[in-house]
Amino acid sequence: MFSRVLKIAQKEFFSFFSSPIAYIFLGTFIVVSLYNFFWVDKFFARNIADLRPLFHSLPLLLLFLVSAITMKMWSEEKKMGTLEFLLTAPVHIWELVAGKFLACLALVACGLVLTFSLPLMVANLGELDWGPVIGAYFGSFFLAGAYIAIGLFVSSRSENQIVSLIISILTCLVFYLVGQTSFTGLLTTSVSDFLAVLSTSDHFESISRGVVEVKDLYYYLSLTAIFLILNVFALTKVKWSDKVKTKNFTFRLATVLLIANLLVANFWVKDLRSVRVDLTAGNIHTLSNSTKTLLAQVREPLLIRAYISNSTHPLLMPLIPQIKDTLEAYQNAGNGKVNAELIDPKDNPELEEEVGRRFNVKPVPLQVSDRYQASLVSAYFDLVVQYGDKFETLNFRNLIEVNQVGDTSVDVKLKNLEYDLSRAVKKVLYGFQDVESVFANLKEKVTMKAYISDTLPKGLEGFKAITLEKLAEVKAKSSDKFDFQVIDPLADGGVVAKEILEKYGLQPMVASLFDQNQFYFYLILENSDLPINVGLPDPLNSEGLQKALDAAFKRLTPGFLKTVGLVLPKAEQATNPYQQDTGKQFNFLYESLSTNHNIRNIELESPVSEEVDLLLLLAPKELSQKSLFNLDNFLMRGGTIILSTSPHQTQASQAGIMMEDLKSGLEDWLKSYGVSFIDGIVLDTRNEPFPAPVKRDVGGYVVEEIKLHNYPPFVDVRGEGLAKGNLFLSGISQVTLNWPSALEINSELNKDRVVSEFLKSSEESWILKKFNPNPDYQRFPDFGFEQSGELKSYSLGAVIQGSFESYFKGKPLDFLKEAPAAPPVDGKPAAPPINKFSALIEKSPASSRIVILGSNEFVADQTLQMSSMSGSTRYTNSLTLLQNTIDTALEDPALVEIRGRSNFARTLEPITDKQKMFWEYMNYVYALVLLLVIGFGLKLKSRNKSIWQKKFYLQSESN
Repeated sequence: MFSRVLKIAQKEFFSFFSSPIAYIFLGTFIVVSLYNFFWVDKFFARNIADLRPLFHSLPLLLLFLVSAITMKMWSEEKKMGTLEFLLTAPVHIWELVAGKFLACLALVACGLVLTFSLPLMVANLGELDWGPVIGAYFGSFFLAGAYIAIGLFVSSRSENQIVSLIISILTCLVFYLVGQTSFTGLLTTSVSDFLAVLSTSDHFESISRGVVEVKDLYYYLSLTAIFLILNVFALTKVKWSDKVKTKNFTFRLATVLLIANLLVANFWVKDLRSVRVDLTAGNIHTLSNSTKTLLAQVREPLLIRAYISNSTHPLLMPLIPQIKDTLEAYQNAGNGKVNAELIDPKDNPELEEEVGRRFNVKPVPLQVSDRYQASLVSAYFDLVVQYGDKFETLNFRNLIEVNQVGDTSVDVKLKNLEYDLSRAVKKVLYGFQDVESVFANLKEKVTMKAYISDTLPKGLEGFKAITLEKLAEVKAKSSDKFDFQVIDPLADGGVVAKEILEKYGLQPMVASLFDQNQFYFYLILENSDLPINVGLPDPLNSEGLQKALDAAFKRLTPGFLKTVGLVLPKAEQATNPYQQDTGKQFNFLYESLSTNHNIRNIELESPVSEEVDLLLLLAPKELSQKSLFNLDNFLMRGGTIILSTSPHQTQASQAGIMMEDLKSGLEDWLKSYGVSFIDGIVLDTRNEPFPAPVKRDVGGYVVEEIKLHNYPPFVDVRGEGLAKGNLFLSGISQVTLNWPSALEINSELNKDRVVSEFLKSSEESWILKKFNPNPDYQRFPDFGFEQSGELKSYSLGAVIQGSFESYFKGKPLDFLKEAPAAPPVDGKPAAPPINKFSALIEKSPASSRIVILGSNEFVADQTLQMSSMSGSTRYTNSLTLLQNTIDTALEDPALVEIRGRSNFARTLEPITDKQKMFWEYMNYVYALVLLLVIGFGLKLKSRNKSIWQKKFYLQSESN
């Protein structure tokens, strides 16, 4: 039975190649596909390592081509009078239909094979996610099957091939258009959802994302089955006489019922979204374990509500089903604690007024157009996450990502919905919790060791009683998960004082530099091997102590909202982080970090507050000894310091970009910990292009124009330059370091610490000591700069973790002298200065960490804007790198896993125009050679197949 189907399929398949049909089909298919890929969608200019330019127009292309190859399958049999002969042959009608169907499907498969060079090329030029590629080819095969079934049925109803072609195209076009935003853009969401169930394009879009769901597979199988059944029914009717036709009511009814069941079942299986396979790398369309763990911590009802208008911009309409799917996944993972829903505020005026007043959710005017006019529509596209009295709002600017496709169109996708939602959930969840929740989440008991002398200066006597009372209060509320001890280090001859000096580096305190009386007042919170030094609060009162204890307790528990201390250069620092001035700005970074953390501007001239969990120094400049002391003390307390620094910085002026030396004040401090910089700027043949002015002589008249050129000081780090397994680089396939300096790590000084150089330039990089950032492409046409010195890889980013010995150990601390008393005011003595008890911690715990990135510029606003001018999406990876570094350093990597799942995160390797041309022409050659091989190979076999064909018909006649 199946052997006969295969023989019929072989006969029909080889008949394609006995005429120009197969060559026209395959030639047209590959030419249009490659033209769309390289010319219409401009693959290289798009700079994304995926195959979307191939597959986004494939459903429409297959629609026309499949109709062309199926139009003759039955129409020609009717016209030539061979249909009656076939229907009386010793084969079943369904075998004939199945054979022709498989032959057409095999021809389409040959066409898809001709495009296999494209994914191989993309994988060679970037980090290709094979999941969406496999899904898209899988979906293309099923989509072609549905189109073929429609074409065969239409062909069986007409003797005219042209009529069959037109009707097939129109029928397939209807199934294609009902899911397109150009058709559904002005319809309500409910109607659009109904039509999406019947749309070939909508189901193809779902599979091409790399997610294979039962509803999509069933749709294509059911649509194929329905039209193949109709095909069999139409051919069976030809065999009926007029008398028999009136007696086949049962057959007709069975056919109708079978088709109706196949059709209606689509509306049932569409809700089976849990039965799916995520083919993407990292399962980016499936909720991560981090999100599930986060939702498991929800104790009170969590509301996630999408306020989205039924009528919105056509480019936003395809995103709504994805949002609904994600909301449903969050609700299912919430174990009854998460309520997720999608509503249109315009349906309820009272609700619209409430969300506007309570959440500041307002409709946004969006420009839409039809074939008659352009107009504005006010639409909602917002998400609100609420937990208790805390809420976070995400608007469409937070949610979507836009990438240019060609010259006139854009590709709009959800940026990273799971990340956006999870970080909002995390923020409201931990913003709502109090410190008592810490003890509920702790798995082991913690101990506070209060190293307090019996004899204290006057300013601390009363504070000791406050401290002991507060610790007893915390113990009573801790459910036996907290205890404390009060120890006098000077007792028993100072035995404990020696122990804590060796273990923690704690030195005795003095009330002032000239006071000879020494004492101890340290609070050390211990959890396993992670000690946390709770410094003396300012002011010395119960509220200040509670604040310091809260910060320390929260550091013990992953997930609590952390505080990042942001240290900007003095000239640029301002109360308002968005304030504009002539110096470096870090507004993009500020906005990026503030979504997940509390950000505080820090002035290092004062001691760093206990609330600060991490210090981030951006382009530090001329730090004073006092600032350096406070920085060092923060490290000694077990803190993490992230430095974006270099001995050089750029300044923009009307004359161009200027490079100048920069003294950060950190040079000797870093050198004491085994870190120094190689003089000069690192340049790399693998780099991000730069829009540079070029002068051109036109008949004696000099014309200056902007062009994208290779720019070696924008070092493109990827591949072997990224340390494998480093959490800082999770989800990052590339990062650009702008005007970087190379690091030198002294292995001898760091032999007892863990050192990881996680960013390195390529082996084709070099260093220029006398560096002018303005390229000279006339003298150096390839890169704009002289290539000199040894070509090798240089370290651009490193992390050092372990126990550090204070830079100030054994050094005089005269810079900590107290300020003189203020003069009298109106005859009354001024308030005495607050007594600052100075203490040097000589040794840090093993949890201390220094992260160094050798560039002052790579996250500055001006630099990020330069990268965006080139049409590059890579510049966002710089922000992601710092976000990952902060989360990992704070031992709260819950969001690191999912942050790099952006649709446009994977970029191409930087290559020259000649290389781009080479890869493009290689695809043309591959397609042409493979097409000739297929045609020549099948031509050799066509004679044998024609002999089989004659035997088949002769045997049928004899029977």
